[in-house]
Amino acid sequence: SNQFVVPIVQDKSVVSLIVLALSLEVSEGQIEAIENREPKLRDSFLQVLFDHANIGGFDGAFTETNNLTVLRNALREVAQRDMGKDIVHDVLILEIARQDY
Repeated sequence: SNQFVVPIVQDKSVVSLIVLALSLEVSEGQIEAIENREPKLRDSFLQVLFDHANIGGFDGAFTETNNLTVLRNALREVAQRDMGKDIVHDVLILEIARQDY
């Protein structure tokens, strides 16, 4: 449930897929609260990932520190919005890969 797939679309065609694995740093004892809100968090994360793709965040050297920092910050922002800053401390990108077609 920590894996996300994001299509990269150019000229109305999928040209690449980005596959990410994310993890949350949460306060002790909050795993159940996260699990209960998982559909909402996944939806919010997917919207951030789609927005990032649409502005070209996964183009070129997409693993550069600055690109990943922008993405990580946006993911953390929505996680804290949905769950609270006292519950979610950070979002970690555990894996990221791009498959071009």
